[in-house]
Amino acid sequence: MGNIDLIQSLKFLPGILLGLTVHEFSHAWMASQCGDSTAKDMGRVSLNPIRHIDPLGFLVLLVAGFGWAKPVQFNEKNLHNPGMDVIKIALAGPFSNALLAILLSVLFNLTFTNPTTSQGPVMNVIIEIFIYAIYINWGLFIFNLLPIPPLDGSHLFFYPLRKYANLYMFLYRYGMWALFLIIILERTLRVNLLPIGPAMNYLFHMFVKIG
Repeated sequence: MGNIDLIQSLKFLPGILLGLTVHEFSHAWMASQCGDSTAKDMGRVSLNPIRHIDPLGFLVLLVAGFGWAKPVQFNEKNLHNPGMDVIKIALAGPFSNALLAILLSVLFNLTFTNPTTSQGPVMNVIIEIFIYAIYINWGLFIFNLLPIPPLDGSHLFFYPLRKYANLYMFLYRYGMWALFLIIILERTLRVNLLPIGPAMNYLFHMFVKIG
């Protein structure tokens, strides 16, 4: 059973590495485009996974199904238009995952829907890796758009509250704990408190043709 779990984890690995790397690269690239070079100076405008992977967050992701990468840092004072640029930087990550999921879906449809090219154990493994990668990137897109601090979507919904410093800090201080609690309850009670699973399935089947 342990060997089966290990093999399944290895099939998830390419999609996780690709999704997290593109996500964090996009944050860093957008920050650089908006006028701040902090992330660029730290080597985060890179498609090298080592630049972005947090070892503990990556391990938790493989084991528990949720985790984190190294956060991209930027200095708002250097941004051309801080109010809008913070939102652009936040949304660049999840929307890059959506774009990647669509591109992988197109490639999948062009490559693996022909019966003559989708036979044999090796090809079946490759197909599984592709499918997992598409699902993972849709998952990163949906999950990070949730309006729960510190996820990317929270910047879109809560940025106007920054003028209320105490409230804003309260939300970001305890938002992560609320998120962990929701995830733990989902795993324990086996219920969907967040619409991630159904939304992933809907988007996957919207773009991927199987059979």
